[in-house]
Amino acid sequence: MSFDHPGEPFAGRAVSSHQTDPAQRRRLRWRARRGLLENDLVLTRFLDLYEETLTDAEVSGLHQLLELSDNELLDLILQRTESELPATAVDAALILQRLRLV
Repeated sequence: MSFDHPGEPFAGRAVSSHQTDPAQRRRLRWRARRGLLENDLVLTRFLDLYEETLTDAEVSGLHQLLELSDNELLDLILQRTESELPATAVDAALILQRLRLV
């Protein structure tokens, strides 16, 4: 999909969304596989429930969380530690809240 209309935010550039690109969705599921079974179960359940409705911003937030080590991520999900996410990681913080509900 490309926007060729003047004034469009991505004029002249092809835009690939998480929801419109099956390859991106498969890569996200693969990247969400973790070494700790507990993380793997939470992330799989989360994606089973929400993958089809995630916005690109939410996917970006999930990617930020997936940058953490398995132990750091599990500690955050289980609220063993307080989030040390930067204040700018609003989408990651929102995804973390949703992960805790799974």
